[in-house]
Amino acid sequence: MKINARKLMAGSALAAVLVAGFAVSVTAQEKPVIATVVKISGIPWFDRMSTGVEAFQKANADVVASQSGPATADAAQQLQIIQDLIAKGVNALAVVPMDPAVLEGTLKRAMDRGIVVVTHEADNQTNTNADVEAFDNADYGKALNARLAECMGNKGKWTTFVGSLGSRTHMQWVGAGEENAKQYPDMQLVDPNNESFDDANGTYEKAKEILRKHPDLKGFQTSAGNDVLGVGRAIDEAGLTGKVCLVGTGLPNPSADLLESGAITAIGFWDPQKAGMAMNSLAKLLIEKKEINDGMDLGVEGYNKVSVKKGPGAGLLVVGNGMVLADKATYKEHLF
Repeated sequence: MKINARKLMAGSALAAVLVAGFAVSVTAQEKPVIATVVKISGIPWFDRMSTGVEAFQKANADVVASQSGPATADAAQQLQIIQDLIAKGVNALAVVPMDPAVLEGTLKRAMDRGIVVVTHEADNQTNTNADVEAFDNADYGKALNARLAECMGNKGKWTTFVGSLGSRTHMQWVGAGEENAKQYPDMQLVDPNNESFDDANGTYEKAKEILRKHPDLKGFQTSAGNDVLGVGRAIDEAGLTGKVCLVGTGLPNPSADLLESGAITAIGFWDPQKAGMAMNSLAKLLIEKKEINDGMDLGVEGYNKVSVKKGPGAGLLVVGNGMVLADKATYKEHLF
């Protein structure tokens, strides 16, 4: 999806307005404010997360919860939104980092000011009070690749897509996929780690290019939520449905047509709605200075008995059990 300068400016302006409007609410009341900041606004994955933030707000009238994010998948734009929210004095940040390393200094400044920081999809984030993951990321990447290998008959060329090389979880998933595939000597990884920036149209063009370069390619393992849509479209239009396997992260509703046609073999996911609720639940507990204990229930499906251990910094790593794999036969059990 190519975004022209006018649209980009409009999107950036909208993000700024959202943050500015949210800032007014910060100064207008005494309730603790939890600001969720996602990688990119306006795509199905984070639209779904927004419903979780809204549900958390409705269930917790004693806090103010809202979500914002940049108009494009750009770490610098996300950083600016977070800096603006820190300046306005929010009580907690719940962040899904585009690139954890880019945010380290800013999140440290937030914590130094007494702002609670909770992250998601960033188990390497040093400056966070708690990072919450839906599952063990190595297990997830291995599960995606195991399904891909099964479809490929454990042989043939395959490749990988990530949202960006700085995306911690995406690199973990494809890395675990590579490790899993090593048990199959006839599987050959080619041109790995193609960056998609969660742009379905851009992914479509890149997938066509790869298929031209490797006409004997047998499989794709993808990471960003829109990747399966772009790659699936390329497979379908090339008449390769049933000949090229595609397994990657995606949501059931947007993927439905391509799952039905067979262009997408299977999708893996966790519910972004529940992740948004879990992040905000953790943030509220930390604002209230309550302990986060191993095995505790965050009151959110998939996070009812979380694993809690020390993270890479002074904070905690909180891991749930929300992984789902679905294909044509099962995706309707999880429609969103």
